[in-house]
Amino acid sequence: MGVLKSPIVRQIRRRPLTAVIPVSFIILLYYLFFSSFSSKPKSKYSYKTKNGFFSKKHSLIPRNLPNDHISHYDLNRLASTPMAAYNKERILILTPMSRFYDEYWNNLLKLTYPKQLTELGFIVPRTADGDIALKKLEKAVKQVQSSKNKENRYTKITILRQDSDSLESQLEKDRHALSVQKLRRSNMALARNSLLFTTIGPYTSWVLWLDSDIVETPPTLVQDLVSHDKPIISSNCYQRYFDTEKKEMSIRPYDFNNWVESQEGLNIASNMAEDEIIVEGYSEIATYRPLMAHFYDPNGDINTEMALDGVGGSAVMVKADVHRDGAMFPSFPFYHLIETEGFAKMAKRLGYEVFGLPNYLVFHYNE
Repeated sequence: MGVLKSPIVRQIRRRPLTAVIPVSFIILLYYLFFSSFSSKPKSKYSYKTKNGFFSKKHSLIPRNLPNDHISHYDLNRLASTPMAAYNKERILILTPMSRFYDEYWNNLLKLTYPKQLTELGFIVPRTADGDIALKKLEKAVKQVQSSKNKENRYTKITILRQDSDSLESQLEKDRHALSVQKLRRSNMALARNSLLFTTIGPYTSWVLWLDSDIVETPPTLVQDLVSHDKPIISSNCYQRYFDTEKKEMSIRPYDFNNWVESQEGLNIASNMAEDEIIVEGYSEIATYRPLMAHFYDPNGDINTEMALDGVGGSAVMVKADVHRDGAMFPSFPFYHLIETEGFAKMAKRLGYEVFGLPNYLVFHYNE
């Protein structure tokens, strides 16, 4: 006798997929639903925490930088502290450069602040001297950035060509003539603003303005200035020269744009037309302002601070938030001040204090 097969068994053997498909569908739904809660999915993006600035909550840093990536920055977490190197804060060193001095570049390379935390920015005028300076600068940059040792390379270097006018002659006697100061300082302000707005990033904590003719500073310049934890702080700019009477090398004050306002200065300003400016350091405009250059004490403490109302651009450290809040270099008469001195006035109008270090010297090139 043959064995009778039940209708159910016969149905399964004839159409096996009718049972397999529903079961597979249920398993697939279960996997898709619960796998989203089990672990973090793999992605082309990775989370990175550094210096308390980038965080899992606020920053998503792309590994391969796809064209459509989005980076988030929480500027409330960005700090400018007196322990900048320890906290790995990014420094932006900005230099308007009409001439290239080897002494400036060599001194820059000697600064001991970590280059991995340092960005450089330059702006070069479209003049004959500017063309020469650009070639020398590009050559120097290539040598540094091609170093096999990563610690000797800067994290980023930007070179701009100035799109505004500039004085053709950069001889000291020509660029410091009183008659050209308004035009010269206005052009310098435009160049500084272009350089600043192009290079400052959402990760920049400090901005050091360092003139291209500053050829000697302490190697710890950055650490020394940030250690004072001031919104704006300026070094005292002097110049080395050979004293023919004493037959020896000596020093003399050079930058007179670091000053404290005087009543005479205010009186002069009150009687000026709106488009006129006061330029410090010229006998034709006697403001009797106390000049930081005259407060240098060779036996004094280099950390001595002095409250200022005007600053020069020789070697000035600025907290990046001061610039972000709107303090820039006016290319127009701002309370009868312009460029760096106008910047100090604008910063003070925004509520920031300005300081100088009368006993902390940097040295200007001697033509």
